[in-house]
Amino acid sequence: MKVAEPAALRATDGDGGRATFLELFFDLVYVFALTRISARAFEDLALEGGQTNWSAVTGGGKTLLLLFALWAVWQGTAWTTSRYDPYHLWLQIIVITALLSAMVMGVAIPRAFSENGLPFAVAYVVAQVSRPAILMLVLRKLQYRRLKLRMLITFCATGVLWLAGAVLPVDARVVLWTLALLVEYLAARFGWPVPGLGRSTLSRWDIHGEHLSERYQQFFLVALGETILLAGWTFTGVPTQPTTVAAFAFALATSILLWRIYVQRAGQILGEAVTRAAHPATIGRSAADTHLVMVIGVVATAIGYELVIEHPTGHNELPWLAMILGGPALFLAGRARFEYEVFGRVSPSRLVAIAALLLPVPLLLRTAPLVAASVAVVVLVAVAVADARRAWGRPPEAAAPPF
Repeated sequence: MKVAEPAALRATDGDGGRATFLELFFDLVYVFALTRISARAFEDLALEGGQTNWSAVTGGGKTLLLLFALWAVWQGTAWTTSRYDPYHLWLQIIVITALLSAMVMGVAIPRAFSENGLPFAVAYVVAQVSRPAILMLVLRKLQYRRLKLRMLITFCATGVLWLAGAVLPVDARVVLWTLALLVEYLAARFGWPVPGLGRSTLSRWDIHGEHLSERYQQFFLVALGETILLAGWTFTGVPTQPTTVAAFAFALATSILLWRIYVQRAGQILGEAVTRAAHPATIGRSAADTHLVMVIGVVATAIGYELVIEHPTGHNELPWLAMILGGPALFLAGRARFEYEVFGRVSPSRLVAIAALLLPVPLLLRTAPLVAASVAVVVLVAVAVADARRAWGRPPEAAAPPF
């Protein structure tokens, strides 16, 4: 721990790219938070008690809004520890504040649109406002302090929307929270513009590419681990029958395949791609969006397999297929973009696989969820085999980012 000097830019040599134990501890909170997200989405998709497909869509949209908020806190913290020395006392306070806020948000998720709206919103605002406020006080360079001031003003403005939405009815809450996230997203994309203070240029931001890429990889593993936890918990709660065993086996196979497809070269050398890029911060920001898409796909897949394990021979519903097949398809779409970020190209197998997952949906509506799960496994196996064949007998491909 360092306390003598204000937070400085992160070292770029030695083990400066490694995540600290505190950051890994921070990730553990997100294992819990993602399980709460999955549980909430599963309730929306149960379609019991007179619910309709439209109820599942609106409920899923609200759950997705909560996931975006969790991601915003995690991403903001990861970017901060990738720019500044994480061993400094004030940076550790930032991470601990984000950790506690994320925990409160995770606990509040199941009833965030009812009685727990205010705790969720307060925790989110505290995490987002405290980060630039602390950095603005401890940073010495004016250019960094001006950036944090613009971020602070933006988060204070959107914080009003979060807190106001928390005390209003559900529909108004959804509108205000969505507007707040949209303003924050656009502000980040355009350099946190504030009248009279200007804006920053993203391509000039200093980041530690190796550290940021490692953090993205770790968050993806958190999401992947959540699929295994959810499948295991669900399987232990149902009778052991051939169909449930098969569904559990498909869930494990899918988790392994998602990991294999992710790490196949591009997932291994993201740090190299960020380092080689003409504008490292640009590819870093692009990779953030890409990993969010892949994580949503992985979480959707986990929810789909929870449904399959509980109802392996039941009747498919369209929202169920959106999870069972749409989850892997969304992951592959994000993985295709990820490949472009690292290599400047997209393998045709990704696009063919997405079509193979989505086109049979009308036919699979007449089958059992276990059949849809088997289709997903077959398609993912084909993608993994195509990746392995392309790399077989060739030297490791070097990163060639287009940014």
